Amino acid sequence: MATILKNEMNPRRVFLTAEWRDLAVLNFEIDPSMLRSFLPARTELDLWKGKALVSLVGFRFLNTRVLGLRVPFHADFDEVNLRFSVQGPQGRGVVFIKELVPKRAVAFIARTVYGERYAAGPMSHRKESISGRTSVSYAWHWRGVENFFEVTAQGDPEPMREGSAEAFIFEHYWGYGRKTYRVEHPSWRVWRATAGKKRINGDALYGAGFGAILAGPPVSCMLAEGSEVSVFRGE
Repeated sequence: MATILKNEMNPRRVFLTAEWRDLAVLNFEIDPSMLRSFLPARTELDLWKGKALVSLVGFRFLNTRVLGLRVPFHADFDEVNLRFSVQGPQGRGVVFIKELVPKRAVAFIARTVYGERYAAGPMSHRKESISGRTSVSYAWHWRGVENFFEVTAQGDPEPMREGSAEAFIFEHYWGYGRKTYRVEHPSWRVWRATAGKKRINGDALYGAGFGAILAGPPVSCMLAEGSEVSVFRGE
């Protein structure tokens, strides 16, 4: 399985470093036609066993530094995003439908530097590990409605298997949008996820049609340990 090595790209082009931790994911099957309008130029949908998936991903940003500097009160925060997989000119990557963080300054920088669809709102997370059972949940308020989702797993995290569903979802090292940018990190360890639950007002946050998709049962749930990451400048 590919591991992205440090210093593979010019370190002077690193814009942000951080840790991404406790990545919880719910995957939903979706009609490919709903994603066509989000596809950037020169990209195409990347299908899992012939099916288009959209992924709801929650994780923690920790020890964040921008251009090597730690910004007071903006180093640790949560993010929840809705994204899908694509094949692009640089390789496999993701396209974000929307990304939500609790910090307005973070959302502004991401929109300005990368042209991503960021918004800001109140958020929280919770993690519990009891008797070999690990649960991670993320909650957020949007237009007066509380949303949340949770993933539960058993045992200890283990390396991802090449060709697995987890590798398909997590092994992306490019972001495609108004700009293309590289993300660098080692391959993550994953838990054996056993259950996922959610309450999401999808139409309000992501647009018409997504409410029905996110109200349905997910086709899979996943939980990854995460690692240190480097995000390079967009081009």
